[in-house]
Amino acid sequence: MKTIGWLLSKMILLRFVMILSGISVFVVSLTVVTYSEEILRRGSGGASPIAEYALLLLPVTASTFMAISVLLGILLALVELSYRSELTAIWATGLSPTRIVLMLFPLALIIGGMTFLIADQGVPRVTPKLIDWGIGEYGSKKAGAGSGKAIWMRAGNDILRASGANADATELTDIIIFRRGPDGKLLEQINARTATLVNRRWQLEDVIIYHAENVKPNRITRLVYSGNMRPAREGKRSGEPAEMSTVDLGYFIRNEGFGIKPVHVFETWWHRRMSLLFTPWLMIALCIPLAVQFKRGGAAGRLFMVGLALGFTFSIFEGIALTMGEVGFVPPWFGAWAPFLVYAAIAGAMTFKAETVS
Repeated sequence: MKTIGWLLSKMILLRFVMILSGISVFVVSLTVVTYSEEILRRGSGGASPIAEYALLLLPVTASTFMAISVLLGILLALVELSYRSELTAIWATGLSPTRIVLMLFPLALIIGGMTFLIADQGVPRVTPKLIDWGIGEYGSKKAGAGSGKAIWMRAGNDILRASGANADATELTDIIIFRRGPDGKLLEQINARTATLVNRRWQLEDVIIYHAENVKPNRITRLVYSGNMRPAREGKRSGEPAEMSTVDLGYFIRNEGFGIKPVHVFETWWHRRMSLLFTPWLMIALCIPLAVQFKRGGAAGRLFMVGLALGFTFSIFEGIALTMGEVGFVPPWFGAWAPFLVYAAIAGAMTFKAETVS
């Protein structure tokens, strides 16, 4: 029985790697050819900029097509076995769909770990470099992430704005603090040239305080601001949640999004990142009981089409649920996990039916 599990794992893994590599290389090559003139113009000469940009694109492309590659790898392995009537022989040994899914669980963990690492470490590392290149879709992101873009923050009722920050976000420049009362009305505006984090408190330099009442502004050399003002770290404050690591997402969640985006947006993507670990297992749990219904070679085509349809509808449902979580229509955990839970229930029902019928 262990031999069957090993052979199935080997077949699926081999096809998954080949499909993911083929799709990634094709998409990256097409992108590089499309923007070759811009790449060469921004590079240092020769063919090296082409290779460098292609390597930067690989993690992003692989992350995009990881789920479909897993599904296709499983379906192709099962179709091949069905076409040769080997699935019938496997079921004849007494193996149940549940047992085969459990046999393939280590493979699912390996692929899930790969998916998580690429999305959590690979994509966040290359995205700032791609934005710096500013080619294609990253051109608009580069324009939006320019050095002149303001950093907005929040501390209680106060709204804060800074024009720049150092790498550790311990020094800010050109600070404006809009101090508001509990009812949201503006009480005073504090302008400062710099702000430095000292012992968890912000020390403002060259301060001008404008009051809501029509009185003369106060000029102060130094002022300690007591609000819990914590800006996002340099290089991460303008990034999209999908391009952040779980560590960065947690940092934004703990600091209520810094006023950049609502905190539920970051929470939704944090849960979404966790769900990537288990998505390959879900694909396996869906396809194995499906293969019971298409045992013989003549049904191989239907097995592939039905499996592909399940994966396609899952992707659509996942996109809709994720969007609903981002806009706050549903709780963040529900937006990220609802598709997984629904299709896990479908997989469970299919497995129960397959084992009952057989």
